Amino acid sequence: MFQTFAAEIHVQSKMRSLLPKLFVLSGLLLPVSVPVFADAADSCRTTLTLPAAGPDGRTRASEPAFTVQLHGTVRAKFEYQPDLGQSRFEVRNARFSLSGSVTRAVDYKAEIDLSDEGAIKMLDAYARLHLLQRKLRFTIGQMRVPFTIDAHRSPHQQYFANRSFIAKQAGNVRDVGATLGWTFGETVPVTLEGGLFNGSGLTDQKDFWTGSFNYSAKAQMKFADRVNLALSIQKTHPDIVDIRMYDVGAYYENPLWHIEAEYLRKNYARDAFEGVNVVDAFVCRNLPLRNCRALRQISILARYDYMSDHSKGIADPTTGRLVLDDPERHRVTGGVTLSLGLPFRADIRLNYEAYFYRRTATPALSEQDKVVAEFMIRF
Repeated sequence: MFQTFAAEIHVQSKMRSLLPKLFVLSGLLLPVSVPVFADAADSCRTTLTLPAAGPDGRTRASEPAFTVQLHGTVRAKFEYQPDLGQSRFEVRNARFSLSGSVTRAVDYKAEIDLSDEGAIKMLDAYARLHLLQRKLRFTIGQMRVPFTIDAHRSPHQQYFANRSFIAKQAGNVRDVGATLGWTFGETVPVTLEGGLFNGSGLTDQKDFWTGSFNYSAKAQMKFADRVNLALSIQKTHPDIVDIRMYDVGAYYENPLWHIEAEYLRKNYARDAFEGVNVVDAFVCRNLPLRNCRALRQISILARYDYMSDHSKGIADPTTGRLVLDDPERHRVTGGVTLSLGLPFRADIRLNYEAYFYRRTATPALSEQDKVVAEFMIRF
């Protein structure tokens, strides 16, 4: 009996010592909120907000919150090539990212793709500083360079299952460097952004040193909240010669229509390869469904894109000349997108692509007529 009484006294004493700790823990957990919200532009985000802590480790209500946003995109598709009579399943993307803010002026982002056509790739990893009431921003790390309209879209923001020639072959560049961006104007909002980059890509950073950085710059203007005009320029040095690219594009957008056209010119130094012309033009007509819970919108799309003979800028080690990587082609794409909720959040994309080559060209295996059915989800 005495042992039981002593044990009860010990338990009560331990509970009294734990109570203050439990109150402190509950005080720390109460400010934590996990709101889930969605919009058409960024689809869905899960945000964790924590109170900021001072140097002494104590939380301060007056300090801006530290936030963590979890993003994810999964794209799985089926493709059938009627000329070959063959088909395949593919996970095009399984992309995850963490982003948010450390203070009111400091943001961050880290993004990885666990299945980019079967390969694991580290994509964005940068820190960003905002100044002058967030009108001026400085970014350093690895990122997609500021260039073109279509190549700058994330996978969940694309209108078609497969990217345009501008977004895939000609203007798709990620690199390590630093950018400076400036936003101004009320009647006509203008965003200017430019930066310097290694030219090493994302995987060759440790022992890469250069005496001449690559650069990229982009200007965007928005008129009447409907028309967006973008001008950009970029210089790269993938191998033995410099490559300079110039891009101009514009789109008109309202809740029912999206009409877009873009042109890219690619010039090689010392006439190492004939200049490349790339065109992308498409139209999207949205048909909202107000009385259907399972299907919120149907979008009808049509695209034309073209690319002349194209080289990535890598020379043949034997001849020292640039290699033809992509023969000239035209492509016409028709499609229907079924939005199961907000657009660009849970979409089924059904496309047919028709390619047109000159008779002497040898098309790549995956660059031929095909039927594509893709299921994309964004969370």
